[in-house]
Amino acid sequence: MAKSLSYADAGVDVDKANKLVDVIKGIVKTTPRQGVIGDIGSFGGLYSLKTDQYERPVLVSSTDGVGTKLRVAIMMDKHDTIGIDLVAMSVNDIVVQGAKPLFFLDYISMGKLDTRVITQIIEGIAEGCRQSNCALIGGETAEMPGLYQDGDYDLAGFAVGIADNFKIVDGSDVGQGNVLLGIGSTGIHSNGYSLARKVFFDHLGLKVDSYVEDLGMTVGEALLTPTKIYAEVVRNLSRDIHVNGMAHITGGGITDNLPRTIPQSCKAVIQKGSWDAPPIFPFLQKSGNIDEMEMMRTFNNGIGLVAVIPEPQVQEAVELMQAMGEKAFVIGEVVARDKNDERIEWK
Repeated sequence: MAKSLSYADAGVDVDKANKLVDVIKGIVKTTPRQGVIGDIGSFGGLYSLKTDQYERPVLVSSTDGVGTKLRVAIMMDKHDTIGIDLVAMSVNDIVVQGAKPLFFLDYISMGKLDTRVITQIIEGIAEGCRQSNCALIGGETAEMPGLYQDGDYDLAGFAVGIADNFKIVDGSDVGQGNVLLGIGSTGIHSNGYSLARKVFFDHLGLKVDSYVEDLGMTVGEALLTPTKIYAEVVRNLSRDIHVNGMAHITGGGITDNLPRTIPQSCKAVIQKGSWDAPPIFPFLQKSGNIDEMEMMRTFNNGIGLVAVIPEPQVQEAVELMQAMGEKAFVIGEVVARDKNDERIEWK
């Protein structure tokens, strides 16, 4: 008699997945937030909105992944920080629009469930949620045999926040004479990794454990430095400063992201060399012989967030950021734009 096939025979271990939920529940409890209803394991995450403090509440959402930075985590077999990156990529997108993060959900898929790896990933996600002051209220872990190579996995994240309609930061208040305040990044964050990996591993022939004197650390340590989460920065900046616009500097760099918060009638004039870039950027540019403008449209180059503020409040804003231990630089200004001008002018 022919053997009766099971889901496990096809490579999917349902029992392991169910046991994993119990492990995840304990981690999720470290990200509490008022408004969360119930526990992980239901069909959907429940969150009760407290809207009485808002005149016209608006939900703000974003979704993202971490790109090929995952390949570095897999090469190093180090998965406890990649979850911070996942939270950062979505949370930073909503906070620059003036939203307060409420909750986060994740999606993890791999060929064969590895409890050790998934636990590390979730622990990183929980840490990102704690840094963002938002709750991890749900997610999905999918086992997909035949779709991924052994050890490979993919991540996606989803953040939801809330803002008052009249307090949404959309750049509509940005005008001539406003100043561009750049807030420092911790490194590459989670963009440009296909080019970075090509320089380090293909062009230079380095390994993840290769120590690089110019960086003061190994290649893997430099590439896995977590993305900075700007929720606290934005909260404090917006409390004391009239912020007219903000841009999260991700893929496309300042060149592609800053115009998203500046009106068509204006352009940003940016002073080259007006900020201190982490050493990984000049190292990449020199080692890979990368054109300056290619660097600017691929990496954040040391500026992870740009705030557009009135000129009279510049000094106050810089001092506030310094008091928080943040690196803040006046990197340019907003001026009138002729219709044929580029949106960004580099000087």
